[in-house]
Amino acid sequence: MDFSKTLIRWYSVNKRSLPWRQTKDPYHIWLSEIILQQTQVKQGLPYYEAFLKEFPSVSQLANADESKVLKLWQGLGYYSRARNLHTTAKYVANELNNEFPKTYKGLLKLKGVGDYTASAIASICFNEETAVVDGNVFRVLSRYYGIDTPINSTKGIKAFKSLAQELIDKKRPADFNQAIMEFGAMQCKPKNPDCEVCPFNSSCVANSENRIGELPVKIKAAKVKNKYFNFLVFISEDGKTILEQREGKGIWQNLYQFPLIETKSEIGYNGIKEHLRNHELVKDIPFELSLYNEKIIVHKLSHQHLYTKFWIVNLSSLKNKGVLVTEIHQYPVPILIGNFIESFFLLILKKSYN
Repeated sequence: MDFSKTLIRWYSVNKRSLPWRQTKDPYHIWLSEIILQQTQVKQGLPYYEAFLKEFPSVSQLANADESKVLKLWQGLGYYSRARNLHTTAKYVANELNNEFPKTYKGLLKLKGVGDYTASAIASICFNEETAVVDGNVFRVLSRYYGIDTPINSTKGIKAFKSLAQELIDKKRPADFNQAIMEFGAMQCKPKNPDCEVCPFNSSCVANSENRIGELPVKIKAAKVKNKYFNFLVFISEDGKTILEQREGKGIWQNLYQFPLIETKSEIGYNGIKEHLRNHELVKDIPFELSLYNEKIIVHKLSHQHLYTKFWIVNLSSLKNKGVLVTEIHQYPVPILIGNFIESFFLLILKKSYN
């Protein structure tokens, strides 16, 4: 069986109609690939459309304020992608005269663009014979050939890249790359794939050896850390609150949040009140403290779980210049904060202060 031809034939019949498949514009392809990193199509599609509507060209994205880019990205997570997106847009607009590099090697020099994204853009936009390797590709090749080398090992990454490069259709690299990604997403799914209708069911090693659930193999990640976050939601009588912009490196860099007390374990009302006794925002000012969420909110990230409580601090006035609660939705915030704002500020406080 000719793997590449069978795969492309399957793709021609079963591919989804997606907007980035209707163009070879490198700006559009690059944007879609960055958004779809660690994001499913159904979640990423509205963001792709929103970004193109707001920033139809790379120069318009380059000229935008970072806060606007982060706000538009809000909810996708992995915010370094958004910051890299903005940095690269400025580089392409200002240093490359709005022209993306036309080769795999040139694309690799862009911030936030790795092997997979460079291969996708180079093949789709410029017909370069360079194979993509992502989670879908790892899964398809691992199962079809019965390869149990861990996909997140150095050896595995090199081996699967080499294999994909051997298989790529030299005349139709774009179709091959999109086909194998689509096949992994739609047919060779992580769980419960429908092997009976798979065009490779008679030649797939994992299917013949009943190893679908075992492949691909992945080295277990490091133990997830638990952190305990206590956000202080200050509310003054004139309808203001406090937001702080996170600085330094981190997943929430340059996003906004409420003042935070991080503890080694869960603490209750008396513990927070003790922390507040010498807090610069309420020192010598009477306040009322209450807990918004009786049940702790667990926000799960890839490397850590955030056990979160939102504490409401009512007081007459703020020492620092505050933010009107009716304008709080304009700030880019982590989804954890955004969900709280939706449920508390926008639905309750906005009505109170209009």
